[in-house]
Amino acid sequence: MGDEIVDGAYDHRVVCPAWAPGIGFMGCVAAVILANAGGAYGTAKAGQGIMAMGVRSPELLMKNIIPVVMAGVLGIYGLIVAVILNGKFTKPITGSFGSGEPTYSQYNAFAHLAAGLCCGLCSLASGIAIGISADAGTRAIGAQAFMSASWKKMGFTGNSGGQKSSSDDGLFVGTVLIQVFAGNLGLYGLITALILSQTDYRCEPN
Repeated sequence: MGDEIVDGAYDHRVVCPAWAPGIGFMGCVAAVILANAGGAYGTAKAGQGIMAMGVRSPELLMKNIIPVVMAGVLGIYGLIVAVILNGKFTKPITGSFGSGEPTYSQYNAFAHLAAGLCCGLCSLASGIAIGISADAGTRAIGAQAFMSASWKKMGFTGNSGGQKSSSDDGLFVGTVLIQVFAGNLGLYGLITALILSQTDYRCEPN
């Protein structure tokens, strides 16, 4: 019983306990829920900044929709990992005594839980970073365009008064780069989860 060694091998019930699939399924749940939570926050936060900017500079609305797309991709990361992990589960098979014996090991269970948490938590962090940076960035771009238009109405042209022209995309490019690097955080979690999902150890019935 417990950690006893039988005929030079660990007891089947220790290596492949009945509760192991529950731990593995928690990995699927963590990947989907946390990744979509990050995507939802990033989309909502970025949307606030885009709508606020659109009031004064509606012509820039579609140009700054990029962070919403990047945040939405995070949910797909969680879905991909959950589908892959689901394909790794094995059903109990009939053993020597006719009863169903589990073949899904606790080694696989904790590896799959780790994979789900890696993807989910990294995507959550990525979504938060995308949302905050997009909110600030789009508001700044809108303010820059509005101030440039105001200076032109007053008869100033070029960089008069220290105001950049709205055609200058320096601020927009900087904002996009920040969001790209923030989005990479979720990608790192996805890659790690895919590597962890490849681990495999199954129990054979007696």
